Amino acid sequence: MIVFKAQGVTKVYHMGEVQVHALRGVDLELHHGEFVVLLGPSGSGKSTLLNILGGLDVPSNGSITYAQKTLTDYDDASLTLYRRENVGFVFQFYNLIPSLTARENVALITEIANDAMSPEEALDIVGLADRMNHFPSQLSGGEQQRVAIARAIAKKPNVLLCDEPTGALDVKTGSLVLDVIEHVNKTLGTTTVVITHNAVISEMADRVIYISDGEIAKIEKNHIKKTAKDLVW
Repeated sequence: MIVFKAQGVTKVYHMGEVQVHALRGVDLELHHGEFVVLLGPSGSGKSTLLNILGGLDVPSNGSITYAQKTLTDYDDASLTLYRRENVGFVFQFYNLIPSLTARENVALITEIANDAMSPEEALDIVGLADRMNHFPSQLSGGEQQRVAIARAIAKKPNVLLCDEPTGALDVKTGSLVLDVIEHVNKTLGTTTVVITHNAVISEMADRVIYISDGEIAKIEKNHIKKTAKDLVW
């Protein structure tokens, strides 16, 4: 089942008299439950594409459909509702509130989402049931990122969008975080898109989409996927 369909998507940023073409006519389909890696160098347009899929940004031209509904026709209020009900975000930086415990950080989402997990359940999925009453300053970087993942999945999103989720972590900790993302993809059936510039991570994906200079350079399907634990960095 097609979850996302992008057709002729462009994005142009205007910086004074200079035009920056972040995306140049992207055509793409993403399917239910698949694990996709967007691979490419910095500045290639990966994050711009992810933000448009997640409703954080809008294209300059072209169309995006989600579950056969045209996101590019949505106004700001409709995009906010779309993000709240359907999309979980994980970023490179954890964006946790320092004065709240892990459980309280996750509860910020569960209190406003319909049919959400309990914070305890979400933290248990990411392996932090015994750390839920700790503050971010009492957690390691990997644990903080796992709290961020728990917060993203607590509302049972149909789509999980991850922008360089291991970028601020060491190799061992990054592998643990990827293991959690992989677990969420398998157990919840969440369509998962991970941005990275690390080619090793792409070995986990069902498909790898290479982006260069705002365009899709190629798409490869992995016939033999590796798990996060099998990766050699």
